[in-house]
Amino acid sequence: MARTTPHDHSPAEEEPLYRRIATELLGELREGTIPPGERLPGERRLAEHFEVSRETVRQALQVLRRDGLVATDRRGSHVTLPGLPVETPASSGFPLGARRVGRGAVARATVTWEAPPPGHAEVLGVAPARPTLVHRYWSASADGRELRTAVTSFSAVALAEVEELGRYRDRAHGTGTAELRRAYDWMRRAGLTLHHRDTITPVAGTPSVRVTRRVHDQYARPLEITELVMDAQEDVLVYEFTVPAAL
Repeated sequence: MARTTPHDHSPAEEEPLYRRIATELLGELREGTIPPGERLPGERRLAEHFEVSRETVRQALQVLRRDGLVATDRRGSHVTLPGLPVETPASSGFPLGARRVGRGAVARATVTWEAPPPGHAEVLGVAPARPTLVHRYWSASADGRELRTAVTSFSAVALAEVEELGRYRDRAHGTGTAELRRAYDWMRRAGLTLHHRDTITPVAGTPSVRVTRRVHDQYARPLEITELVMDAQEDVLVYEFTVPAAL
């Protein structure tokens, strides 16, 4: 990181010093000084870099954490700014397999509060027949041919620690459109580091494949499981993995 200009610590300044440091640090991060996902220098180095106290650095980092731009776990702080746009925007988004549909095509997403599909409960550590938040995604071509279906079940950990997901319990009626596209962002902002494991298997007797995604946090606690079925003849699987850090 390049050396910055020394700061005047006069209490008469209108803008708090820590906010100015947060703005300058954000500017350097946006310039690509530290790529997304990379670890930031420690508080001491940042304090020397900006010629301020470590307490000022802590306050500046807290500002960036609140905005979801920096995340911190027990190993330090990490950049969470989005990287360059990707041609396959759904590759690392939620739900697995969701994407922009072409002209005339349709897509639908809903959430319900119900017992998870067979196999999901065991993975999530949910008691059999105990309800949880279940998200369903479906897309079809303009001629009505089904392209992708995805079913996601969330664990009790995800619902307890991610406030935005927990709110869906009271409106998970399966009737309205579900806007959970930022679910992974919500998890990261809740301080969870996301680890994805995707398994791809053919669906016997069909041109389709099943992709099973399991996501757990930095403590190996399950967060969600998604099963996607897609037409392998029409689609190409492209995966771009980012393991964000916890706050």
